Amino acid sequence: MKITRKSRAAQVLGDPRWAALLARDPQADGRFVYSVKTTGVYCRPSCPARRARPENVAFHADAAEAERAGFRPCRRCRPERGSPAQERAAKVAALCRFIEAAGQSPTLDELARQAGWSPWHLQRTFKALVGLTPRAYAAAQRAGRMRRELAHGAPVTEALYAAGYGSGGRFHAEADQVLGMTAGRYRKGGAGSTIRFALGQCSLGAILVAQSERGVCAIFLGDDPEALLRDLQERFSAAELIGGDAAFEQLVAEVVGFVEAPRLGLELPLDIRGTAFQQRVWAVLRQIPPGTTLSYAEVATLAGVPTAVRAVARACAANALAVAIPCHRVVRSDGGLSGYRWGVERKRALLEREGQE
Repeated sequence: MKITRKSRAAQVLGDPRWAALLARDPQADGRFVYSVKTTGVYCRPSCPARRARPENVAFHADAAEAERAGFRPCRRCRPERGSPAQERAAKVAALCRFIEAAGQSPTLDELARQAGWSPWHLQRTFKALVGLTPRAYAAAQRAGRMRRELAHGAPVTEALYAAGYGSGGRFHAEADQVLGMTAGRYRKGGAGSTIRFALGQCSLGAILVAQSERGVCAIFLGDDPEALLRDLQERFSAAELIGGDAAFEQLVAEVVGFVEAPRLGLELPLDIRGTAFQQRVWAVLRQIPPGTTLSYAEVATLAGVPTAVRAVARACAANALAVAIPCHRVVRSDGGLSGYRWGVERKRALLEREGQE
């Protein structure tokens, strides 16, 4: 069958990439390029050049494919190079590696010189892509190094300087939030801490609830009670784990009741441990009412980091307090269910249960 100009135009007009081309959508840059038969060049979707007629347009997966088809890159939009968004992401990734390798946290001016950006542009771009300011990212890396040093048995004073803390006072001011306990206790794997726990059953399978001196620190769901207990033991390797008494069993019953009927609410003190970014995301999740869902993108926007969608997904996956921090209420933008730490089927069951009440 002969392909006519009319059929070629109809084919292009029916391609969803044509809409991105018409809108000169910069978000489409890097996803495809298009070539124009009459000029012999190919462009990125956001190119400001005069719009070509659809019958003269062809779409290509990337620059290499367009060049194999005999087209040359547009001198205006330079499609053979990475998109501006890709270049920004690569630069921010390099800054992250620079921060991680630095002994002391670099200043904003130092990072700006490294990137070739102004301090204001660096701060804005870094936060948009990472979800944290450079200073907060450096603090999270420093805290991570501190945890690793302590876990390897380093003395507290040695560990805090090796991690990049300028003074002991600065670290001790942050220790409770960073470690959830004193540095000495963390170094011993939580030795001296007491974690009360109990295992039970609910309609979603096995459930483990654990409580520290500060509040409920873990709510795990799963198929194998022994696996849930091993997870708890790994998280608090040297803490004293005590099986719950009758009073604690009542707390577990309250959590189970919440799983079965989420609209009853759960008013318990929580021991929430995570990075500054994770805590921001989890705070948003706790505001989502039962029977309601938000997309990862919507959560990112409410957390003040609209482009950090993947970081939001990672924060949801790091949640150790099932149902109390309702990460099951976060779905894909199309409404579909994505990964859930406790299993996608449990996520589906929780959402269905909440929607029926």
